[in-house]
Amino acid sequence: MGQSSKKTIFVVDDSSMYLIMAEALLKKHYKVIPLASAAELFAALHKSLPDLILLDIEMPEMNGFETLKRLKASETYTEIPVIFLTGLSDPKNEALGIELGAVDFISKPFSLPVLLNRIKNHLHIDSIIRERTEQLRERGEQLIRLKDSIVYTLAELVENRDTNTGGHISRTTSYLRLLITAMLESGVYFDEINTWNIDSVVASALLHDVGKIVISDIILNKPDALTDDEFQQMKTHAIVGGQVIDRMAELTGETEFLHNAKLFAGYHHEHWDGTGYPYGLQGTDIPLHGRIMAVADVYDALTSQRPYKEAFSNEEAVTAIMNNAGKRFDPKITEVFFAVKDKFEAVKTQ
Repeated sequence: MGQSSKKTIFVVDDSSMYLIMAEALLKKHYKVIPLASAAELFAALHKSLPDLILLDIEMPEMNGFETLKRLKASETYTEIPVIFLTGLSDPKNEALGIELGAVDFISKPFSLPVLLNRIKNHLHIDSIIRERTEQLRERGEQLIRLKDSIVYTLAELVENRDTNTGGHISRTTSYLRLLITAMLESGVYFDEINTWNIDSVVASALLHDVGKIVISDIILNKPDALTDDEFQQMKTHAIVGGQVIDRMAELTGETEFLHNAKLFAGYHHEHWDGTGYPYGLQGTDIPLHGRIMAVADVYDALTSQRPYKEAFSNEEAVTAIMNNAGKRFDPKITEVFFAVKDKFEAVKTQ
C-alpha cells in the first residue's frame, strides 16, 4: 500500500508509552498522527481531518468524554468515527461513550490483531455509510430536479394555452424574488419571510395560474375585453388552482412546496380592501403570499401588451399601483415595490 493511499488515524493519549505502541503497531497500515492531549488534537484538526480517531478517556485538562462532546458539536468534525481507548472496564463508561457518539471501545493494553480488526471494521463501515449518504444525497437532488421539471412543464403547459400572456410566469417569479428580497432587507413582514426558503417559495409561484387549465381557450385567447359572464368564469381559476394543488399534495405527500403554491394560486386576486376574489378577504387576512403576488401579477399585466390594450410604461404602471395602495394592494408592500421599481423595469426590459 503506497503512502499516499493510506488512511489517517489520530491517536490521542497522554501516555507516551501508548502513543509509541499505537504508532508502532499501526504505521505499516495507516498514517498515524500521535497527539498527547485534546488541545493537540484540535490544533491538528485545524490542519487536516483524519479518517478515524483513537481517543483515550482518562486525560488531564479535557478527558475523552468532554473531547467527544466537542467533536460531535462541530459540523466539521461530527462525522469522524471515534474509538475510545480505556484501561477501565466499566459498563457505565461504555454506555456513556456510545451515547455521546463513540463507535467502539478498545481496552488497554491492546494487541495488534484486536486493534487492526476493530479499526478495519469501523473504517469499512464508515466508508459504506459515506457512500450510501452520498447516494441518498444524489437521489434527493434527482428527485428535486424531477419535481422542478414537472412544475415548470405544468406551468408552461398552462401558459402556452394563453397566447396573450407569453412570458408572464417567468417575469412574475422574477418580480416576486425582487419584492421578497427587498422586504427582507427593509424588515417588512420580516418575521414571516425570514422563515421561508426563498428559492422554494419563488419556484412554487410558478403554479399561481395553474387553475387556468379549466378555462376555455375561447376565453383565454379572446382578443377583446371579457364580458361579465366570461369574467366570472375566468375568476374560477383561483379556486380551481387551489383544488388542483390540493390534489397534487394528496397524491405526492408533498407539503411545504405545494402549500406555498396553493397560497399563491388561491389568493393573488384578493384585494386589501376586501373587493377581490374568490373569497373577498381583507387586509392581513389575505395570506402574505397572495398580497406579494398581487403586486407582481398586476405590474406584469399593466406593462404587457394585449389585443385590447397597449402596454403601460414603467412610470404609468408604478403610478397605477401606488394609487391603489391600501385599496387593492397591501400599503407596506407597495412601499417596498416603489423602492425597487427601477429593478422591475430592468426585468421587464430584459
